[in-house]
Amino acid sequence: MFLMIFVNDASGVKHIPEWIDHAKADADAMGFADTIFPAFLFIVGLSLQFAIKSRIKKGDSTKQLLLYVITRGFALLVMGFYHVNLESYNRSVSLIPKAAWALIITVAFFLIWLDYPEKMKKIVRYALVAAGVLLLVLMAIIYKGGEGTDVHWMRPSWWGILGIIGWSYLTCALIYVLSRGNMKWLTVFYALFVALNIICHTIVPKGKLWIIGDGSSVALVMGGVIISRVFTYLNDAGKTTRLWAVLAVTGVLFIVAGLLIRPYAEGISKIRSTPAWVFICGGITILVFELMIYLMDVKGYRNLLKWISPAGTSTLTCYLLPYFQVFLLMLFNIKYPPVINSGLPGLLRSILTSFILIQIAGWMEKRHLRLKI
Repeated sequence: MFLMIFVNDASGVKHIPEWIDHAKADADAMGFADTIFPAFLFIVGLSLQFAIKSRIKKGDSTKQLLLYVITRGFALLVMGFYHVNLESYNRSVSLIPKAAWALIITVAFFLIWLDYPEKMKKIVRYALVAAGVLLLVLMAIIYKGGEGTDVHWMRPSWWGILGIIGWSYLTCALIYVLSRGNMKWLTVFYALFVALNIICHTIVPKGKLWIIGDGSSVALVMGGVIISRVFTYLNDAGKTTRLWAVLAVTGVLFIVAGLLIRPYAEGISKIRSTPAWVFICGGITILVFELMIYLMDVKGYRNLLKWISPAGTSTLTCYLLPYFQVFLLMLFNIKYPPVINSGLPGLLRSILTSFILIQIAGWMEKRHLRLKI
């Protein structure tokens, strides 16, 4: 999350090294920024089994687990749906500025999905949630998007980042719950998702399958689920020596697979979500995951990332805070001075921005002001 905020902010900085930014859509290339979102999807998969097991320990039935999964997925889809329509917002025919619309829907997200304290009176909590829902309805009513004469109401397109996470999480979590975490079925579905991704970039160019598109996002999440299951099995069995070898070999093989398929499946591209990009990013994330296990669990450096720990405990809050930052600046027409909007000073500004926003999330978390779905 720290790096996601950083690369998003750095995308507006001029004259930065090409390797830091996203590669262009038509390029057979991958920048540092192109590795962050797939890593996030992989981590969604890594954490999925632990979240579901935690619910089972609390006594949730299969029906309750399914409701939990669907509710979380729905929340992400709603936010993603509004965000993707924000991109095509038409200020010239709308009642309010784009920045104001963006700020209002972000406030609404907080009102609806805030982790309200249990001691808060239910009537107050329900009133705040209802206010959030009402704001979203009102923003939908006044929304106008498109360009020129092609003015339209809100409609789905690519669902946005949160929407992609929502569909991928929903698909993989439902498979996990219904299969009861059976490794055989998880592996079968992973293979199907990978095969779909390859087919959509070779045999059927630009092919898509309903909500999972070309299978890239669900493949990344399911890859994380499987690695998490392998980690749990080997760790619980006391086979930690084998764990290091399995993760290292798997990570390297993923990268090699990506490089091998690269010439035959539209190269490497995040924008086009090619198989090479999926494999290589999956491999990188597995190796970084292994490094984190070593640093945190073996060497005991648990405080190494304490300075950005709210990014892990209030992740969705951290993701949405930049919307306040960006659109408040836009609303009041405030622009960064050129000196911190270019080159190294600009990158340092982006790092500082990420750090400050995560610290704000931590401050909010202590006051029970964090999102929870």
